[in-house]
Amino acid sequence: MRLSKNLDQALILLVISVVLLLAGSIFTLTLQRTFAAGEEEPATLLSEYFVNIFDGSDKLTVKSKEATVAEILERSGVELSTGDIVEPALETVVNADNYFINIYRARPALVRDGDNNKYVMTASYDLKTIARAAGFEVYDGDEVKPVINTLFLELGMVEIYDIKRNGGSTITEEEEIPFSEQRVKDYNVAPGKEEVRQFGEVGVKVKTYEVHYVDGAEATRKLVSEEVKKEPVTRIVAVGASATLQTPLTKSKGRNRYTVTKANGQKVERQETYYDLNMSGVMRIAARECGVPATYSVRSDGVKVDAEGYVLVAANLSRYPRCSVVETSLGLGKVYDTGSFAAANPEQFDLATDWTRRDGV
Repeated sequence: MRLSKNLDQALILLVISVVLLLAGSIFTLTLQRTFAAGEEEPATLLSEYFVNIFDGSDKLTVKSKEATVAEILERSGVELSTGDIVEPALETVVNADNYFINIYRARPALVRDGDNNKYVMTASYDLKTIARAAGFEVYDGDEVKPVINTLFLELGMVEIYDIKRNGGSTITEEEEIPFSEQRVKDYNVAPGKEEVRQFGEVGVKVKTYEVHYVDGAEATRKLVSEEVKKEPVTRIVAVGASATLQTPLTKSKGRNRYTVTKANGQKVERQETYYDLNMSGVMRIAARECGVPATYSVRSDGVKVDAEGYVLVAANLSRYPRCSVVETSLGLGKVYDTGSFAAANPEQFDLATDWTRRDGV
């Protein structure tokens, strides 16, 4: 009886241990975007997604709002080392449930090209990629073959690859094609707000070069062929706009007045004026505070715009914070500046133009 009782207790302890072990192998974290002081949280709450992170034999399940792969890994405490590969790419935005992130850890490899041996830390399993990462030029006709490590005691746990030269002089490389961005007005989105309707994806272009070396250094490179392997996907951003029709501001008009309806239904009287100053100093501040290029240009109609095409706008910064997107009669603008007018007329926009000096600055 005593033996039977002891066995029952041991069995219960074993079951409890297994349950605790399984529970401890899966971690669920709630990740949420944080917003800097003065930055508004989007009006529309983003959906939460379950994300599965596979790191070798380890699996981590997290719960996240829309975020990039890099943000999710950082907030989950996953550290990356030089040479590690993450799929999808770190800048990819996770916006689907049951998402999978795979981490391939770098491992030591020895690549041999005759008597020339080079070590490399690599997470790739493409043999030519490994050889090139080690610093060897590998032609399309060459072969890279794995070799059994018979020198384990001398070299340790390292993968060995031999390059077999088969002649030829062409090298095929892949090149990213950047995606473009399309911005569309949407009267169902609050003015000044933006919503990503389609995430951009880089394309891939395959280029083949004829390469010649002199004394081990590349001497000439000639493009032989070029082919698009994957077309880029355009990023589409919906920008909030009011349905109010506005008569554009002009130099002769000098002052423009119209009524706009805000997101809360409030109607306000908007006033627009224009000014003509060198905006270099303003854009240097914008580069620091808004993360935009410090450059601007003059549009064909004389309106000054930033690198993305937004009209440069001066406004009341307490009502329209610096870097915010606003709608003007001359197109979408960004608030980069302010002036003395803003205190007396908080709903006034002063638009930067080249209508007075006409000096292109």
